[in-house]
Amino acid sequence: MKYLVMVQGSQDEYDAMTGTASAESPAWTGQDVQAMFAFMRELNEELARSGELVDGNGLTEPARTRFVSPGAGGQPVIEDDPYARTDVLLAGYWVLDCASLERVTEIAARIARCPQPEGAPVRPVVIRPIEGEDSELTDAAG
Repeated sequence: MKYLVMVQGSQDEYDAMTGTASAESPAWTGQDVQAMFAFMRELNEELARSGELVDGNGLTEPARTRFVSPGAGGQPVIEDDPYARTDVLLAGYWVLDCASLERVTEIAARIARCPQPEGAPVRPVVIRPIEGEDSELTDAAG
């Protein structure tokens, strides 16, 4: 079964990773950032070796986000950087093909232990089953 596993963050947290502290997050050191990337690299390599990794990526900072919505007369309304500095949104994801919900939960628990500096916000790791031919939703509708 495939699952989307997501981590979240805010612009303030991205800024903290470049050394700018805020009320929400302490500044990260270069060592903090290196520890996080080493953790993620090791995790991704293990998931690739086990055959469970389908895809995964970190996303750029929220300040580089663009919203495109329908506007009056069918003209698009385009908004750059639509988030406040503390709004939480998707920061990265994995698509995993795991034998069970229990297995993907084990992986998410490991992701939740990713190193970060003391006082940094703690965000949940979100697991969502991907609907498809092997999905419980498809089987139920069947």
